[in-house]
Amino acid sequence: MNLIRVPALSDVAEYAYAATVEPSTRLVHTAGACPLDAEGRTVAPGDPAGQARQVMANLETALAAAGARLTDVVKTTVYVASSRQADLVAVWEVVRDAFGDHKPPSTLLGVAVLGYSDQLVEVEAVAAVREEA
Repeated sequence: MNLIRVPALSDVAEYAYAATVEPSTRLVHTAGACPLDAEGRTVAPGDPAGQARQVMANLETALAAAGARLTDVVKTTVYVASSRQADLVAVWEVVRDAFGDHKPPSTLLGVAVLGYSDQLVEVEAVAAVREEA
């Protein structure tokens, strides 16, 4: 995988602007990871950052089940059920920190509503896993 920073575009973005995958990679597409606990209850109602932490833990679990890690992710889409930019920023900080130095391209969206009661955050991802020869 190659994460591409684009010098001609603003360096304000905390992620790469594009990513490429090499031949012999297996793509993993996740469903949107939700802020649900093992019993299906929405965690941290009213707390976007708290929900983002659960979402990222759930995303890691889903990726692991498919033989992938966060460092294999080549694209994310982050949904926040809020019109407040501060909520989007709070969620983004959790997502960004979960990836550490790995900064895949990402889209951050404020949306009207998400699927579960009290749900404020959802993250979907595409990962590229190099197949061993």
